[in-house]
Amino acid sequence: MAQQHLEPTDPTAAAGPPPVPAGGDALASYLRAQATEFLRALRLHRETGAGAHGAGAHGNGAHGPDRDPAAGGPVDAARALRRAARRLSGTLHTFQPLLDAEWAEAMRPELAWLSGTLALEHTYASRLERLLQALHRLSGSAAFPSQQQAGRTTATASTGTDSAAPPVHLAHSAARPAPADRGNLTVGAAKAGALLDRQLTLARTRAHSTALQALGSSRFHAVADKVALLASEVPLKDTTASTTDLRPLAAAAHGRLTDAVAALPLVTAGNPYNAQALVHGLSPDPAPHPQDAQWHQVRLLLRLHRYALEVLACEDADRGDGSTDVRLLAAGEALDRHRDASEAAAAAAQAARTPRIAPATAYALGVLHADQRHEVEAARYAFQHSWRKEPIRLP
Repeated sequence: MAQQHLEPTDPTAAAGPPPVPAGGDALASYLRAQATEFLRALRLHRETGAGAHGAGAHGNGAHGPDRDPAAGGPVDAARALRRAARRLSGTLHTFQPLLDAEWAEAMRPELAWLSGTLALEHTYASRLERLLQALHRLSGSAAFPSQQQAGRTTATASTGTDSAAPPVHLAHSAARPAPADRGNLTVGAAKAGALLDRQLTLARTRAHSTALQALGSSRFHAVADKVALLASEVPLKDTTASTTDLRPLAAAAHGRLTDAVAALPLVTAGNPYNAQALVHGLSPDPAPHPQDAQWHQVRLLLRLHRYALEVLACEDADRGDGSTDVRLLAAGEALDRHRDASEAAAAAAQAARTPRIAPATAYALGVLHADQRHEVEAARYAFQHSWRKEPIRLP
């Protein structure tokens, strides 16, 4: 009952659910739409080949903001599958009291497993690209991996090299910088890049195999069958759900978000240079930075809040996505950058612990780690400024 009395008491509360009547019909419509998107992406995945879950150097993908994928390619199919699975899982979490409890409890973790498994390969690919670009930038090289992508792809096509390789491996090779570019790096940075390349490429290959096994498993087929049923029939808790108000549950999701944001050190994050947050940079403890988990949790809660707003907007077809809060989008992008930078810093630190590496290589990895931790602080600074602004909704 207390959830029904959430009132905006600060500027952040203004981004709460809009006062639009919504009910079980809107929830069912949203779930059916996402289930249909899932099945459409699955069909596209099967038509474009087994490498569809891979994602080359295509920007944010799984770590970036959710965007409508343009159908027509294997990367788009994988992104659409992850996107639909995330929305289904998040919506089941927020509005579970209105759904069959046993079904929702069994369905939600399976969708989360699928989304996470399909995202791993792209995660390692984008992390490697991010770290190699940072090494080029820190060493003063004018060449970036992305600037050589088109040339390497053209050269591969002209020589016929790896013509039988799956599209995912072609995309991955295009994402790497040419070997000649590493000559522009210092010796330590070049060796650090080679070490990161070996480690993250191995991790990506394993993620590729894991995703292939998952997509061919009985567990995945069971999830796909349940989603196919969901596209036609939503297991609401009772037959009178069409009169149920969704706003208290959406307000509860917004309340969890604002509580988590209030626990963040936003005052400290408001400083362009937060030396206090970098104090753990030289710690021998391999555990993640203690503050990162709080920010990652806010990122997940912000995503759930956005999905809840999408469900409410589904009540009125005229609203569509046009009521998207620009501030929420900016905050989400800042948190995506925060997660990417923090995980990249952890990867650099892990590489620096490799036995018997040269001092110059360890030094380059240490500089790279510090650079990514500064990127973490820059993302927190951007989030602090975007979150405290007055909400602006698109017309």
